[in-house]
Amino acid sequence: MSSFQCSRSESAHYRLYEFTKTALIKIFVSPYATVCDLYCGGGLDLDKWDEAQIGHYIGIDVSTSGISEARDIWESQRKSYTAEFCEVDPCMENLELLLQEKGIPVDIVCCLQHLQLCFETEERARRLLHNVSSLLKPGGYFFGITPDSSTIWAKYQKNVEASHNKGIGMKSNIVPNCIRSENYMITFEVEEEKFPLFGKKYQLKFTNDIASETHCLVHFPSFIRLAREAGLEYVEIQNLTEFYDDNRSQFAGMLHGFGPNFIDPRGKLLPRSFDLLGLYTTFIFQKPDPDVAPPVLTPTLQDGGSHIHEEREWHGSGWRHQASVVDDEKTSHSEPPIGINSVIPEEAKGILGPGPADLRFSEPL
Repeated sequence: MSSFQCSRSESAHYRLYEFTKTALIKIFVSPYATVCDLYCGGGLDLDKWDEAQIGHYIGIDVSTSGISEARDIWESQRKSYTAEFCEVDPCMENLELLLQEKGIPVDIVCCLQHLQLCFETEERARRLLHNVSSLLKPGGYFFGITPDSSTIWAKYQKNVEASHNKGIGMKSNIVPNCIRSENYMITFEVEEEKFPLFGKKYQLKFTNDIASETHCLVHFPSFIRLAREAGLEYVEIQNLTEFYDDNRSQFAGMLHGFGPNFIDPRGKLLPRSFDLLGLYTTFIFQKPDPDVAPPVLTPTLQDGGSHIHEEREWHGSGWRHQASVVDDEKTSHSEPPIGINSVIPEEAKGILGPGPADLRFSEPL
């Protein structure tokens, strides 16, 4: 998401996004941790890091004004943690070299906005992930939020299919490139039947916002592959509606504090908040610690052949069925749905809980 102006601070999508950032920080960040915040913007989350009682903060952003605002906020509010602020593009520069004297390696690297812009090209995404790995201590986590490309692409493909079935797509002056919701509109630049691995741009405009945001779809299998090449193990990619459901008992009260009309009395998401949260996903990776037996979590891609062959055509959320975790038998699609009182084997749980069965990969990419 882009930096938010004050006029947007009361919008539903902004408050839901703020809730998710707060929840992730509460889950992952321990007191006195050293944190590197990629695309930190104008210091919007400095209070969250203060509440998490971190020890040291490194804010990275490409914007001169964003870095200046973040530094001014930190200095004026006398935050309890020490901080460094650097104007640099983490998709272009060697961060390990630039940050040698600024408190690295770190316990946490997060990217709470703009990860999708790194997927304009494979080179940019690869540089970002190598930077993340080089900054992290063994055992450290890389986490964040990004638009859920599997959800977006599935909605887009349904629109294209429906329009072609009606014959609309045959007319040269009409391209079925729009996804509409009462909360937002997504517009693709060109119609495509296959998911490009990098550089697939779209415009995202929320209801009542004047301007739209330009994003790139994040091809999750490529994300996992490039992270593995950089030395990061996959932990979980989870739609925010699933993330909330898995952590509802812990976060329902907190979400109610972000807005009175997001959940029902049982703590379940109301339709508007379900639609808005469903547009985004969390992602979690970990740098293995050689002194500890690392979990076998990252899907194993076959050696040889092109990336396109390895990662296959990606049709919406179907990518989640295309990789492998610890035990193929335990992640069969024939398993019954997970209920409230179900007993989940420890080995089937991600760091955020078990999640839905279809999130756990069932066959190699």
